[in-house]
Formats: sequence, structure tokens, C-alpha cells
Amino acid sequence: MKKLTFTVINDLTYDQRMHRICGSLANAGYDVTLIGRQLSASHPVSSEMYKQRRLQCFFTTGKLLYIEFNLRLLFFLLFISTDCFVAIDLDTVMPNYIASKLRFKKRVYDAHELFTELKEIVSRPTIQKIWLKVEKFALPRFRHGYTVNEFIAKEFEKKYGVKYTVVRNLPKLLRSTHEPDKAHPFIIYQGAVNEGRSFETLIPAMKLVNAKLVVCGDGNFFKQVQQLIKKEGVEEKVELRGMVTPYELKKLTPTAYAAVMLFEGTGLNQYQSLANRFFDYIMAGVPQVCVDYPQYKVLNDKYGVASLISDTRPQTIATALNNLLDDDVYYHTIHTNCLLAREELNWQNEEKVLLDFYRQLFDA
Repeated sequence: MKKLTFTVINDLTYDQRMHRICGSLANAGYDVTLIGRQLSASHPVSSEMYKQRRLQCFFTTGKLLYIEFNLRLLFFLLFISTDCFVAIDLDTVMPNYIASKLRFKKRVYDAHELFTELKEIVSRPTIQKIWLKVEKFALPRFRHGYTVNEFIAKEFEKKYGVKYTVVRNLPKLLRSTHEPDKAHPFIIYQGAVNEGRSFETLIPAMKLVNAKLVVCGDGNFFKQVQQLIKKEGVEEKVELRGMVTPYELKKLTPTAYAAVMLFEGTGLNQYQSLANRFFDYIMAGVPQVCVDYPQYKVLNDKYGVASLISDTRPQTIATALNNLLDDDVYYHTIHTNCLLAREELNWQNEEKVLLDFYRQLFDA
């Protein structure tokens, strides 16, 4: 039985992609360990077929957190029993590289996003230069890897000569029986409440929309969102629920009337993103208002599961949401398309690509 060790810097609870990946590999007969970080507000780890470990750090934010976590992670990896180290994004890549070199083990890079093009990275040039150096050093040395969309895979091949597999961030097939409350409709946003997610325009847009917005998530822009809600006077129309567990989301999202999938176009990571919540909304059968960036447009041209908008101005967002709320025929068409699309866009289909990747890795 081959042993796989996956590393992330989050606390594991809300990382649905990693739980899907680890679950599929454990079901396929691999001995899997997922390593994350212990936070003061962390829930107990869930009972799964794979092992989960959390490393506790003294520092909780900033550069010192990254340094401390990476040192603790390296020490842990040097002694764990494994056949392959898997680094998730650049913030865990160096301990995995060092441990794999010292112990003569296989290594894999799993890029959940184009890390060096995140808005919080791009907006700080000095920090971006550091991460670009890490990327330039590490990726050519990780010959095996996979990522979430074709654009990122092509970028890595162009810049570093590595040919990565695409394993999209699709949810498990779940044919929900919940229906939205048409008498009291609400719009859902699920995901990180971070910079670059268009909250600066989404919040004022809600003044023009005859429905409530429910925000499920937390992040580096949460306090600013609270301030925006007060500034725009929409306290009665926007509800901030903070972090919501994946289990709770699976029950809540299908009851939403519509959803929002917004990003600013700043940075390639945003412009070329393919976020998991785009697929989560499809799985729940919920029509969404989505930016018409390339990756989403390709899928929407094929499946017709969203109302695409060309900009994220308040009026544009409000008009698109009101069209979903007011046009029953248009809404029903998108809803039906979601139900059809989820039969293809699901993890049960996508995990075959993942399992084939690891099969070939160990056969090589």
C-alpha cells in the first residue's frame, strides 16, 4: 500500500477539495495523511478513511507564521512514513521539496490557484517578488503535478517546462431535493471574504435588489465588508454568517434563489480563475450571476448555467440579479441547465483523472 502525505496551511475543516482528493485516494487503497494547521477556533477533525494531523504555531499571521509553520512542517515531514510528498500551493512547497530530496521520495505539486497572481500578492510588489522566486525555484523541480484549470497548466508549461494534469475542483454528485423559498428569496455568496471578490460593488448593489444576500465565509476583507454594510445602510438586506461547515452549506445552498460568483479582473489568478463555488452552485441547481472571464465563459457557452456579466459595477450586478428574480422563464431555463450539467460536472467523474495520475506516478 503506497503512502501519500498532503500538506496545507489551513486548518483542514473547510478545505473541500482536499477532503475529496484524500477521500478518493483512501478509497482507492492508498494510505493517506493530510497535514494542516491548528487554529484557536478549529473544529475537531472529522472522522475519515485517511489520517489528519494539525501542527500548532505560536504566530498566527504574517511572515513569522509562514516561517514558523514551514519549519515545523519540515521537521514533521522528515520523520513521517511516506512514499510521496504532495505540496498544496507555494506556501508549503519548500518543506516538501527539502524532505523529498533528503529522503529520496517522490514529490508532487498541487496548484489550487496561480498563487503569485493573487490580488493580496500582486498588490504588494516586494512580497510578490519573494513568491515568484520560490515558484521559479520550486516548480521546475516538481516534475509531477496537477492544477485546477487548463490556463494554469499552460502557464506552468510555458514558464517552467512542466506538464501538469488538470483536476478540476468539482463537487460530489448530490441530487438535492431542497427548493428555494420563492416567497422570501435570498441570494447566496459562499467562499472566502477576501480582497478582489467585488464586495465593494456587491454590497451597494443590494440596495437595488429585492432580496436578501447571505454571505457564508470569512477572510481578509471581512471587517471591511461589515463597514460597507453600515455605510450603504443595508443591514437588513445583508447577513454575514461567517464560516459555515461544508455539511451545513450542502443543506443551505440549494434553498437559495440565486447566487453570486464575482471576482475583480486584477491579476491573472482572478481573471483566469475557476472557483469551486461556481460548480457548487451548479450542483445545488442554483442559477448564478457570474463574471464573464474566460474559464467561466467556456463552460457557460456549453452548459448555460449562469447569467454572465461583463463588469462588476453595482448597477450591472443588480440588473442581472433582478433578471433572475423577475423573469421566471429565464430562471427556469438556467435552473434546468444546472440539473443537467451536474450529471457531468461532478467529482465522481473527475476523480478518475486523479486516480489515473497517481497510478501512473507509481508505475513510472
